[in-house]
Amino acid sequence: MKKILFLSLLLYIPSILESQTISGLVSSVNASGQKEVLPYANVYWPEAGISVETDTKGRFTINRKGKESVTLIASYIGFEKDTITLDKNQNYAEFTLKENNELNAVKVLGVQSGTLLSKTTSLKTEVITAAGLCKMACCNLAESFENSASVTVGYSDAITGARQIRLLGLNGSYTQMLDENRPAMRGLAAPFGLSYVPGQWLESIQIAKGPSSVVNGLEAITGQINLEHRKPTDEKPFFINLFLADNMRTEANVASSLQLNEKWSTVLLGHISNDPQGHDGNHDGFRDEPVASQINISNRWLYAPADGIQLRFGFRALKDDRLGGQSQFKKGDDHLTSQYWGSRVKNRGLNSYVKLGIPLNADNSMNIAGVVDYTWHDIDGIFGRKEYTGTQNSLFVNLIFQNEINENHKIIAGISGVYDKYDEYLHDYYFVGNNGVAEDRPLPSKHKMAGAYAEYTYTGGEKITVVTGLRLDRYSKYGYYLAPRLSVKYSIIEDLVLRANLGRGVRKSNVISDNLGILSTGRQIVIDPGLDIEDAWTYGANLTGYFHLGEGEKSTVSFEYFRTDFSSQIIVDQEREFSKVWIYNLDGKSFTNNWQVDFTSEPIKRFKILATMRFTDAKAELEGQGLVERPLTSRYKGVLNLQYATSMNKWTFDFTAQLNGPSKMPSFISDMDESPRYGVLFAQVTKKFKDLDVYIGGENLTGYRQKHPILNSENPFSTGFNSSAIWGPLMGVRLYAGLRFTIWK
Repeated sequence: MKKILFLSLLLYIPSILESQTISGLVSSVNASGQKEVLPYANVYWPEAGISVETDTKGRFTINRKGKESVTLIASYIGFEKDTITLDKNQNYAEFTLKENNELNAVKVLGVQSGTLLSKTTSLKTEVITAAGLCKMACCNLAESFENSASVTVGYSDAITGARQIRLLGLNGSYTQMLDENRPAMRGLAAPFGLSYVPGQWLESIQIAKGPSSVVNGLEAITGQINLEHRKPTDEKPFFINLFLADNMRTEANVASSLQLNEKWSTVLLGHISNDPQGHDGNHDGFRDEPVASQINISNRWLYAPADGIQLRFGFRALKDDRLGGQSQFKKGDDHLTSQYWGSRVKNRGLNSYVKLGIPLNADNSMNIAGVVDYTWHDIDGIFGRKEYTGTQNSLFVNLIFQNEINENHKIIAGISGVYDKYDEYLHDYYFVGNNGVAEDRPLPSKHKMAGAYAEYTYTGGEKITVVTGLRLDRYSKYGYYLAPRLSVKYSIIEDLVLRANLGRGVRKSNVISDNLGILSTGRQIVIDPGLDIEDAWTYGANLTGYFHLGEGEKSTVSFEYFRTDFSSQIIVDQEREFSKVWIYNLDGKSFTNNWQVDFTSEPIKRFKILATMRFTDAKAELEGQGLVERPLTSRYKGVLNLQYATSMNKWTFDFTAQLNGPSKMPSFISDMDESPRYGVLFAQVTKKFKDLDVYIGGENLTGYRQKHPILNSENPFSTGFNSSAIWGPLMGVRLYAGLRFTIWK
């Protein structure tokens, strides 16, 4: 009898286990009506906070943990989410996802190419995925664009280590930076903001050119860069990245995603880095890069009950300290009396936010959302005998209503506002003849903006998508600005997509923090009174074709053109007068023309090619010169990235080559009219183990560097001293090694 009971139990156990497991399939239907499985799709169980990926055949399994009712949500890049609810007798779920043509549909999930061109969005959107962020060191955001010709990153000066991007031929102040669709890196945080976002904190980077949605304001003149961080629902309770460079730069990044219960989840992010040496490789007496240390922590939370409400909130804190200038200048030296030129910049920052989304009906086609974001940033800097300090308090509020009337029509409307309070102080020290002159200049300011917006999206199947928006904002001291925006995506045939967009962008400039490099000069800084708000129109078009070549995914070739025309702009002019930096309102024309061609392919299995070329024509009218080419703006840039991975990605080999074209030199550099063209090489090899990636690599393997980046370095306390004319690399060959270790849930 006991044997019979035992055998019965053995036979019953598999049925119990089977009843506890939900299996399923995620697929789509192609244009021919055939089913196609979706590998690495995401299947999420919100009540349990569990997320899994499908395998290469689109299949998945989830332990239902004894729950009688289970609701599953499937998502995949470029497709609409789908939801299925299973009762206690159902253990199989099959999802058939439809393509999504919404403006903001780009989301990167699973294992993908390093760089993608979104096929579904109405704006041309370049996506740098998590895989792309691992192609090179990518220690921070400033080092994450080496495979992109769209975005160029350079130094604002040769002393402080401040980095700035260029998009469509203009500096990064004209590109709106977003942290999961919240404004970021504004005001005093802008000069060093790129170095405050560790690359290994990110899930993806999305680059959209031209004016984008009115929902996020009007500061996107040349485009928008949105950062997606690691999520609280990620299946990685522990991740660590350790990095060491041959100059003894060390870095550690930690991430931990924890699902506390069916409703609450959180992600903890930590970063610490140290650059201890600051050596002088070109023997000009100045550190090639500052001695620096940074601590950066972040904690993000998600509350997602079964009724569809989503509450997200979090905070971030950072502390950054960097010492630059002449090698003999030490911490604690009095910069006003020292015989050595020194720079010490200390940054501290806090950010907190709350995002709440409330569905108004069962299928979440109608909902309301609110976003509140607060930023405090403090900068304390010395630059030789100049001083610049500032404190920023900023508040951003956005209330959004969304109604997806049906699959063809969608509307978004809302109101938003920004409040900025700056307490800045500039101690300007300059020379008149051989005499030093000190001038103290308090620069307090308050800036308020409030506005209302509406956006309508029409989706005509897979053929056409039209997004049109209108926004009316009132800026304190400047009045009202009405800004229309329009983007159109039209599929000429299935694999040939035409996009066009245009719109108006408006921003209030913070002239010192936007142009921090001018402080590392011996010149007087002259700011004209009554500086205006910056106002521009940007328009362009893109044609992208998809075709089969080789054994991999579809290859792409893309052609684009964009133009930006300013009606009002702040000009920072170092050519008007040798002893002064003039900051004044544009009087005349200012524009950029930008052409780019991109090609991606996988000609043989696991061998991927990315090639891109960009040409820029940027001109502005300067006082006393008329319409001239913008100085220090590269006329072209080419990028070739090759990647090969062995079976199961056990070994990955990455190689990147850049060709950087010449740029016009400012007139105060008398020995050359334009900078030389030059090439830069990057390489990395990664070995994958079960939960561990080990990588080694090199940057600037050609060793090319700008000669004499600091003018008159032998006499730093003089009018002729200038470290802001940067057009090329400041450091030579860099070798590094690191590891990434992951514990999976």
